[in-house]
Amino acid sequence: MLVLAAGAVAALAACSSTATPSDEPSASASGTEAGARLAVAYDGGILVLDGDTLETVADTSSEEFTRLNPAGDERHVMVTMSEGFQVLDTGAGSSDEPELTDLVFEADTPGHVVRHGGKTLLYADGTSDTTVFDPTELAEAEELPATETIPGVEAHHGVSIMLEDGTFLTTVGNADGRNGVVAQDADGETIAQSEECPGLHGEGTAEHEAVVFGCENGALLYADGEFTKLDAPDQPYGRMGNAYVSESSPIVVGDYKNDVDAEGYLLSAVTLIDTEAKTQRVVDLPEGVEYTFRDVARGPEDLAYILASDGSIHVLDPETGEITESWPVVEAWEGPVEWQDPHPAIQVAGDVAYVTEPASQRVHAVDLTTGEVVASTELEVTPNELAVAAG
Repeated sequence: MLVLAAGAVAALAACSSTATPSDEPSASASGTEAGARLAVAYDGGILVLDGDTLETVADTSSEEFTRLNPAGDERHVMVTMSEGFQVLDTGAGSSDEPELTDLVFEADTPGHVVRHGGKTLLYADGTSDTTVFDPTELAEAEELPATETIPGVEAHHGVSIMLEDGTFLTTVGNADGRNGVVAQDADGETIAQSEECPGLHGEGTAEHEAVVFGCENGALLYADGEFTKLDAPDQPYGRMGNAYVSESSPIVVGDYKNDVDAEGYLLSAVTLIDTEAKTQRVVDLPEGVEYTFRDVARGPEDLAYILASDGSIHVLDPETGEITESWPVVEAWEGPVEWQDPHPAIQVAGDVAYVTEPASQRVHAVDLTTGEVVASTELEVTPNELAVAAG
């Protein structure tokens, strides 16, 4: 039985011609992980869709605006609610009915969810505390799994990550902003620290556990026990705010903005960070190829897939910075007025990209080996946030 959740909105910090895919979905999205399911947030609820047919499996009430993040076990999704991180069981990989459970990891102003090395970390902006747990233990969904809480120092919109050897990295900041990261060993002793990352936002882990954090003037790299500041080519403002990574690639793809006064949320360049060479460069995208933080994903062959405002998915080779292919998927769209507003998003599972098209209340599945739209569905609600449980 689906559990209904109600409450106030959680306070959160934030080239090819266009073609419209067929109205008739195919029988399945070949290439998806077996039993994949999608969680799709809308105003006041969450849908769970079958990953192959895109048929609605469940519809449950939630708060007005929720954020969705995979929990790390390929089945559950963390739903950001006002009281904390609530567990959505999508039933992926099984025949179980989806359920928005009554399990909540309590948090004061829940923020980032990070998955790495068999651990999931939940960051509470209101306290800067980090909750760590093993996501595989969510299978016993009658109660929350055992957790470790690592206390923060000063509350801020931050993020934490734990490496496989127990090294804990967490942001340093306060109510006025973030400026760095501290690394602690498994015993809680500080082993490295940097305060060279003004406006820090976003993190990602590349090959060999090289961790990158975005800064307003570049990026901060943690590798082999030490921090290295990478300066953006634009100074004093060249901001990376989100990292798109593959743990089998040393190259991090980041969003990029070099005009602090620019209006709107559409971006027209990406930054490429080589964590082995410890370099950063900026690549301008072709004219008309613009995107937001929701519109970049890594996928097959460690390539980057950019769902642009021209309606196409553009395939970017992180090694060269070149666009190698472009596939029309949705109608052209405009950037949101506020970052929370519904606008197209992309998430990848296996060889398939799932794409939302809020303007037409549709969701599409795209085969990333061919660019073919292999399934589409029209919803009765406007899709917003999107998360995939691969099953």
